[in-house]
Amino acid sequence: MEIRIIEEKENPLLNRKEIRFECLYEGESTPKVLDVKNKLVAMLDADKDLLVVDKIDQGFGEPRASGYAKIYDSMDKLTEIEPEHVIKKNTGAQEEEEEE
Repeated sequence: MEIRIIEEKENPLLNRKEIRFECLYEGESTPKVLDVKNKLVAMLDADKDLLVVDKIDQGFGEPRASGYAKIYDSMDKLTEIEPEHVIKKNTGAQEEEEEE
């Protein structure tokens, strides 16, 4: 899986950086949120707890997806702004609940 950053912009009002990216995954299955998150954390040298992958939209019939992620300045801002289901899918908590 290869990730290309398309756009990065600061949003001082919400204390975060917003990132638009593109995933290329030829010959692989559609990337999971946690896999994309880990790759973005490494690419951007960001704190894993403060980066949230909001969405990944797959291209129909092609091995390409576009996505949107956010890096917050603090955990307080992240929990204040992000809905609980987005936080769960970025921490893997949802997967643990499904296994039980």
